Amino acid sequence: MQAAVLFDIDGTLVDSNYLHVHAWQRAFDDAGIPVESWRIHRSIGMDGSRLVSSLSGGASEAVMSVVKKLHTQYYRELSPQLRAFEGARHILDKVDSCGMRSVLATSAPEDELVQLRKVLDREDVISAVTSAEDVVTAKPDPKIVEIALERAGVPQNRAVFIGDTVWDVEASNRAGVNCVGVLSGGVSRAELEDAGAIAVYSSVGELCANFSSSPLARLK
Repeated sequence: MQAAVLFDIDGTLVDSNYLHVHAWQRAFDDAGIPVESWRIHRSIGMDGSRLVSSLSGGASEAVMSVVKKLHTQYYRELSPQLRAFEGARHILDKVDSCGMRSVLATSAPEDELVQLRKVLDREDVISAVTSAEDVVTAKPDPKIVEIALERAGVPQNRAVFIGDTVWDVEASNRAGVNCVGVLSGGVSRAELEDAGAIAVYSSVGELCANFSSSPLARLK
């Protein structure tokens, strides 16, 4: 039966988490809501509305909307600094060469996703993609993982999710999909393991280098 690897993008395949931190911090500052950067980093990967509500102490809908729009603006300005992690393209190529499907399972907005896909430069080996248009609420809600499974056309036991945050692990586990964690997003090994990751690697580069002994190889 066909198998699939579902990839988070931000912090997993593309080095973008700290750009998001900077953009969010500027957005909060402009809205008159000072938030320390470490608190923002701890929330990266969480649904945007939930992130703003949590870090602002429950701001009004109007203020939340302003903060999210400012984040989008500042992140767009930083987008020229986006880089694919070492090994990101190789792991996509490896999955494809093994006859498995690669799915970009993200809830990034369409404009951000266009830039992320351009940075990855692997359209020929990507089988399917999700985006913010597919869900109302992002991770840790499992819906984006469930949609990724549908688009891959595989059952839960024939897929593995690769992510960098506890929100990735929680979402994939709630969707019944095993999750492999990577440390490239800045979350510790212990936190990813405690959240339920079945294996943790320093990066997708290390995962690719150890592919034959990884949970991905067991899908073949």
